[in-house]
Amino acid sequence: MTLSAARLLLLKRAVFVCALLPLAVYIWLAAENQLGANPIEQLTRASGDWTLYLLTLTLLITPLRRLSGQHWLQALRRMLGLFAFFYASLHLTTFIWFDHFFDLDEIWADVWKRPFITVGFAAFVLLIPLALTSTKAMQRRLGRYWSRLHRMIYLTALLALLHFWWMRAGKQNFGEPILMGAIVLLLLAARATGPIQRWIRARKGLSDSLDVESR
Repeated sequence: MTLSAARLLLLKRAVFVCALLPLAVYIWLAAENQLGANPIEQLTRASGDWTLYLLTLTLLITPLRRLSGQHWLQALRRMLGLFAFFYASLHLTTFIWFDHFFDLDEIWADVWKRPFITVGFAAFVLLIPLALTSTKAMQRRLGRYWSRLHRMIYLTALLALLHFWWMRAGKQNFGEPILMGAIVLLLLAARATGPIQRWIRARKGLSDSLDVESR
């Protein structure tokens, strides 16, 4: 099934608006002074949560497309991935600005001495080349290397999940980390079936060709 260009554009606009809604909600809560006793922690946690949620939705696109045959879903993957980077940037900004007020020595001390921050920072660094090369022009320029580069989303998602787990586990909140961990690992397993199936087919093809030559 395919969508018309007009319907796909309308869908993209709807996804764009929905992806901005969490930011709009928290801006309104901040303006109304409704962020609770620790607004900085609330903003940091919310931006981190939405980074993981959007990364998870990005991982969902390919398995969902394969299962449903709705190839137009692929057109949403880049937007979701860029919004994941956007919320990751907000997450890092709250850490640098509101937590440490741009004190670079204190920031680096936290990055190197606190494992959950180290892991989160590593996930953000891995997102940078993915965001910079997300355009169709860069995809054409990089060719087959583009796909290899963008497989880093798997490692990025695992690091983001570990960061999320440590953040929640420190507050004795295990329910959501277990749920998100199960979803992410399931999606990664689903994404891995494609390469595994291609490898099996390639091996089978090689075996069949050797059988023919040996006759």
